[in-house]
Amino acid sequence: MKLAVLLPGGAEERLLTYARELLKWNQKVNLTAITAPDEVVDKHLLDSLAVLPEVRGARSLLDLGAGAGLPGIPLALALPELQVTLVDAVSKKVGFIKHVIALLGLAGRVKAVHCRAEGRPESEGLPRAEAVISRAFMEVEGWRALANHYLEPGGRIIAMLGQTDNPQARRYALPLSGDPRAVAVFAAGTG
Repeated sequence: MKLAVLLPGGAEERLLTYARELLKWNQKVNLTAITAPDEVVDKHLLDSLAVLPEVRGARSLLDLGAGAGLPGIPLALALPELQVTLVDAVSKKVGFIKHVIALLGLAGRVKAVHCRAEGRPESEGLPRAEAVISRAFMEVEGWRALANHYLEPGGRIIAMLGQTDNPQARRYALPLSGDPRAVAVFAAGTG
């Protein structure tokens, strides 16, 4: 299945700027194991953008375990109305995310928080969101239980998966590598 993604004006160049910064920083700070430019595009940018159908319509997104800003930064670039909070427990990754937020002009609607998400949003200083997403942060059942704590009423949990047998998942393949992926959405209160 090919990814049909329509991006707002200027988003493609900003995504490529993000990818270049990721590769540049990755030479000194280990942000990701993926270091080839074409793999960054396929396995980071396109993989992140593949979940646009699941995210569309949400006004706020909480990306737990954001790592180097994935999928939150690409989704913020693709959906200019989306408020995004990216959370990671590794300070060097949060430092990189803050750098690219400023570089890409996303300050004001995108923020990075250095914290370990343990299901206590108020004491962690994290907002509740209409959509809570993770990219292979933990196994699905544990992820659903944790994510529920961060959802606004009526919100949805989005789990980005690798290859899976989960019957609720939408399956797709990455355009360049053909690697199988899946995404599953769960309603608030499940898990």
